[in-house]
Amino acid sequence: MRATIEGDQGDIRPGEMQIALPAAFDAGLYFIGQIRTPWTRREECPRRGAADGPVCRLEVDPLFAAALDGLAGAPRLQILYWMDRARRDLVRQTPRRDGLARGTFSIRSPVRPNPIASSIVALVALEPTAVLVRGLDCLDGTPLLDIKPESCAFDAPLGEAAGEAGRT
Repeated sequence: MRATIEGDQGDIRPGEMQIALPAAFDAGLYFIGQIRTPWTRREECPRRGAADGPVCRLEVDPLFAAALDGLAGAPRLQILYWMDRARRDLVRQTPRRDGLARGTFSIRSPVRPNPIASSIVALVALEPTAVLVRGLDCLDGTPLLDIKPESCAFDAPLGEAAGEAGRT
């Protein structure tokens, strides 16, 4: 591991730790579409999406359009997306908000070994190959990984038993 150095992907803050990433990936995935938002720079992006935020567009590849069938009944959705412009090599980070260095898995930074993000959004409208939502917090052009209804039986809060409904 390389610790507290200026890395290939930009400067790191005091207390941060950068690693050399593995040479190969363990899995593959399909981008099912692209997300359209008003934000083109990370500095413009909200830290968390807001229910009254701007309407954003999930453009779904026509190959996956049939997968949108039945989604209209879900007022809230979980959106999974790939933060393709985030660096991936920090295992310790120092957030600007408090300046305390800590492990990447203990914070919600977009900088992670696998830059997968998840947001719960409000469904605004459905189109044949698009979903309009409010509550996202990603850059325009972000690759879309998945869309799931938010209110499933297996989404029970911690401490409550989750039902078997929705399992496949």
